[in-house]
Amino acid sequence: MGRSSAEAAWQAVWTRRGWQARLLWPLSTLYGLLAQRRRQRFAADASRVQRMPVPVIVVGNVVVGGAGKTPTVLALLAHLQSAGWHPGVVSRGHGRHGSGVLELQADTPASEGGDEPTLIRRRSGVPVFVGAQRVDAARALLAAHPQVDLLICDDGLQHYALGRDLGIAVFDDRGTGNGWLLPAGLLREPWPPAPGSAFVPQVVLQQSRHATPSCLPALPDGVVGFHATRRLSDHALGPQGQRLPLEALAGTELMAVAGIARPDAFFGMLCERGLPPQEAIGLPDHAAPETFDAVLPRASTATVLCTEKDAVKLWPLLLQRPQAQRPSVWAVPLELHIDPAFFAAVDRYLLPHVPGGRLSSADGQQTA
Repeated sequence: MGRSSAEAAWQAVWTRRGWQARLLWPLSTLYGLLAQRRRQRFAADASRVQRMPVPVIVVGNVVVGGAGKTPTVLALLAHLQSAGWHPGVVSRGHGRHGSGVLELQADTPASEGGDEPTLIRRRSGVPVFVGAQRVDAARALLAAHPQVDLLICDDGLQHYALGRDLGIAVFDDRGTGNGWLLPAGLLREPWPPAPGSAFVPQVVLQQSRHATPSCLPALPDGVVGFHATRRLSDHALGPQGQRLPLEALAGTELMAVAGIARPDAFFGMLCERGLPPQEAIGLPDHAAPETFDAVLPRASTATVLCTEKDAVKLWPLLLQRPQAQRPSVWAVPLELHIDPAFFAAVDRYLLPHVPGGRLSSADGQQTA
């Protein structure tokens, strides 16, 4: 069984309390105790939490697998910029080579910057620093870019060393799955958190593929929840920034490839848009470029659809091939339609940090 098939099998286990999940439940108990001790150590010793001179928003998942945090970060960046902020982003850079602090440039390869940070840097243009120690990345970013007055920490809800002013937990239509912790369930930490627990996110955003809001996970006291609808954009993007209407691809022979946590979700959305691929290849999340190279067709007449996250690796890969072996690869962006009340809630949390206060001006729709 390949890694992508194994990941799909795990997703199935985590949705219900079947015999496989029950066998793993004792390990979940141990995982929960270790995670609780770690949280308690940080909560009991304030010196372990490093505060930055600017407000910090942490966006992350309480569940394992892609729940949509990167589109949320991109939407937040656009909103904050429209409100007059000068944001920067710090991230661990999962899957990249190396662990030291690195500032991403527009041409930094995904192998050095990580898939998601590379996409965020290219899409937003804001300063993005990666590092295994997010505190070091944050300090380096602020030293190099003194105009930055707010930081977003991408995927950092379980990283407690960097002090936060606002925590945002992103869920998708899986909710909390079977409600158990890893490895028997989806959860990285207990949800809902116990009353009085430290590091509880203040805002929850649940994304679904349907306009009707799904049932939000149970919300602790003081935590507010909002809904977002995600769908594929009406156009695909090419390596030189070309825009191609999706309707122009209808009826053509297509191959789809996705190296994300849930490839089937992307393939399903293509089908919903009338673009069923003749071949759909799901690869492991953060798959290496050589893994993509092994499955891509070697014909210039082929048309391949992928996610924007995959494109940061696929497009440079194609340049290494002879022209006759380069398929036409188009990235299909994900559109996130967020309840405007979500941005208003973010503004309220940030208001104490802004003399005079800034008003929200985002309309609740962003492309990611």
